[in-house]
Amino acid sequence: MTIQIGDRLPDVPLAIATNDGPQPTTSGDFFKGKRVALFAVPGAFTPTCSARHLPSYVEKASELKGKGVDEIACISVNDPFVMGAWNKADGSEDITMLADGNGDFAKATGLEMDGSKYGMGQRSQRYSMVVNDGVVEQLNVEAPGEYRASSAEYMLDQLATA
Repeated sequence: MTIQIGDRLPDVPLAIATNDGPQPTTSGDFFKGKRVALFAVPGAFTPTCSARHLPSYVEKASELKGKGVDEIACISVNDPFVMGAWNKADGSEDITMLADGNGDFAKATGLEMDGSKYGMGQRSQRYSMVVNDGVVEQLNVEAPGEYRASSAEYMLDQLATA
């Protein structure tokens, strides 16, 4: 079952990609006590993710924070070293990179996808959500092959009318 607005996020292991290496955490600890703009991508360094998705949040970070977002995080079924390298290449200090290396978060939220036909195995769907103290406030899941509803621009529009 896919997570819904109003649901509490499942508590599963994650890793934060930092300049000092991976920092283990759990989703319960990471999302506790703050309002987070989370966006998920099928894979670091993949075409749409690198050319459009991550850059939209890098460019709009200050606007999102101006709308009451405490932290912006990108999550992918990649290891923390890949997420750290991607942040150095295309990200910014404004984006926290979360590694869901085993896909536990994707599975637990019901937002996994099978990328096997592309040689990627089990991955996360492309989506965005606003999470307030561990509870889903907004959820925007993309149709396969689409990129619109999970963009920073779309989230900003939602936050403006909320």
